[in-house]
Amino acid sequence: MAKQVLDCSPSAGITTLQSNEHQRRWSEKNWERAAKNGNYDITRAHLNFEIAKGGIVQPIDTSKSIPNRMRETLRVRGIIDPNEEMKRKGKEPNRRTVVNIIFGGSRDQMHRLAFGNQTVNLEHNADNSSITRCKDIEEWATDIYRFACDKWGEENIIGFYVHLDEKNPHIHCTLLPITQQNKFSYKELFAGNNKNDFRERTIQLHNELALVNEKWGLGRGQSKTETGARHRSTEEYRAELHKECNDLEIEIAEKHETLRELYAGIRQAEKRCKGLNTMIANLESRQANLIERIDQLQVELESGNGDAEELNRRISDLEKELRTTVSTLEDKRQKLKTADKQLKDLKEELESVNEKRDNAARDFHDFTAKNQEQVRMRLTDAVFGRSVVDMRSLLAAMTSEQKAEFDGEFLTAMAEKPNEILKCAMYLFMGYLDGATQFAQSCGGGGSSSDLPWGRDPNEDDRKFAYRCMMQAHKMLKPANPKRGLGGRR
Repeated sequence: MAKQVLDCSPSAGITTLQSNEHQRRWSEKNWERAAKNGNYDITRAHLNFEIAKGGIVQPIDTSKSIPNRMRETLRVRGIIDPNEEMKRKGKEPNRRTVVNIIFGGSRDQMHRLAFGNQTVNLEHNADNSSITRCKDIEEWATDIYRFACDKWGEENIIGFYVHLDEKNPHIHCTLLPITQQNKFSYKELFAGNNKNDFRERTIQLHNELALVNEKWGLGRGQSKTETGARHRSTEEYRAELHKECNDLEIEIAEKHETLRELYAGIRQAEKRCKGLNTMIANLESRQANLIERIDQLQVELESGNGDAEELNRRISDLEKELRTTVSTLEDKRQKLKTADKQLKDLKEELESVNEKRDNAARDFHDFTAKNQEQVRMRLTDAVFGRSVVDMRSLLAAMTSEQKAEFDGEFLTAMAEKPNEILKCAMYLFMGYLDGATQFAQSCGGGGSSSDLPWGRDPNEDDRKFAYRCMMQAHKMLKPANPKRGLGGRR
């Protein structure tokens, strides 16, 4: 049976950027950026929908952002957002007032629910405009909605969006962790009093969801905490590692590009704000000067000094100029207000993207650390044995002339730099050739000069492929132009 997906992530509120992503409240430029990154398909955007109050399936309502929905919900219920109180007091908000929940499952089964027998082209810039939405995905989403309502209360759900325009259909549920006593408490609804409480609640939550998902062909994955690591075939394991490495590195690269664009946008917005502030200051000075001149002429007119007709004409001209100045000033102030908001939104987006980039980098680090040892064991079992130890002992007993005869050989290299060869081989074993090449070059090696494709032969067993990875890593770590002795090699 395909596996269900459930991810709960608490946060101190929800940003406008997150809201726009969930609701697809994007400008044409935002859509272009999303499509460029390859994660979104605008030709399937019309298939997205939301579950509204009462379990009603409808197109996504973008008239109100999720933060606005949250504020409106709290106002109606008479509940104070503790983070807003902290902001007013000049403190950093840290209360977990929002839980972002993702519901989904294995890609193949989710595609069957969403698209039936239709074939969706997941290639970049593919045209899937002819794809239609199946009733099954709506009924599955409605069942999940009822599950969330029963579990946490319908009144606490402020967003429930189903995305069919990404590679794997899924649900984004935005939830307020408010108790029956109308108090925010993530701890009471999710975390519990300690790690054991949290672990038990998480297991129970997955079990309860599995009962709902069973009729949709989605089952609960087996927890390592309950049964130990799930056995996977070598090919499945390697493919998963390869995909995850690629996905994480792509995500990090995308965030870097987005950050570059945001910094440029912020610089432009700051220049615009500065220019508008200068214009407003000049207009205010002009306004004050005109009022002062009109007042002076009024005094002259009232005192009977000068030609009354000429004074009235001058006053009329100045008043006309004043009206124009006031109108222009109001226009610039309005534009400054808009520019300030745009600048604020850009800075908020920058903060969010920075956070996502850092999270992706941390996930990549955690992922490699978590799986490194497992790959290391597979490679060691296939190649090492006692050979490295024996070779080290042998080399120790050799003279320098005898050692020279082994210069550049695999076993010598393994004895001298086993960690470098092993790490490079790990990249190759996972199918990550670019990573292996970059690592080899960073260690002074020549990388890979071959144009031949690298990969595992379908008929190759673990040991044979692991051995090839080790030998290839050895070659890649050799300098591109190895230094020779003064007299050269004979």
